[in-house]
Amino acid sequence: MPRLTKIYTRQGDEGNTKLSGGQLVPKDSYRVAAYGSVDELNSQIGVALSFGLTDRLAEILPVIQNELFHLGSDLSFLEEDKKRIAIPQIEAHHIERLEILIDEMMNIIGPLKNFILPGGSPGAAQLHVARTVCRRAERDVITLSRMELVGSFVISYLNRLSDALFVMSRYENFQKGVAESLWNSRL
Repeated sequence: MPRLTKIYTRQGDEGNTKLSGGQLVPKDSYRVAAYGSVDELNSQIGVALSFGLTDRLAEILPVIQNELFHLGSDLSFLEEDKKRIAIPQIEAHHIERLEILIDEMMNIIGPLKNFILPGGSPGAAQLHVARTVCRRAERDVITLSRMELVGSFVISYLNRLSDALFVMSRYENFQKGVAESLWNSRL
């Protein structure tokens, strides 16, 4: 585990940063943007947790936050560096766990009968915000992947996580007894 003894280094004052493998890159590079979006997503999940979510979500979301650190690590190293440095990465079992979670919650809340408006309880509304940040992170990683290699499971994980966050928002409203606001296509 990294030990941070000093928070500021002044090394970024010129608009550059170092990837975890030591390469100096601009702070607005596609790779830095991608793992920055993942970091933002993790923070949005932290905000959702601060609203006092149901026990099941309070149990699973910190696990997902840790997985997002794996994902950030996965993105902060170039693929060639991962061949020589053992780092936490996103793997197939992380995606499978999200699919199991989605199925578990869908069995409780039932199928979606119409598009719903983001909102409801404060925690559910924040999970919708996290979902949209997750979709942006996915787009950022896809953009990066068109230019550089990324971990094999990163895009799939983000795709499944955005689905899971959507289902979690519905689950939170269901458990709190808050009705879903349906999209009225006739307004």
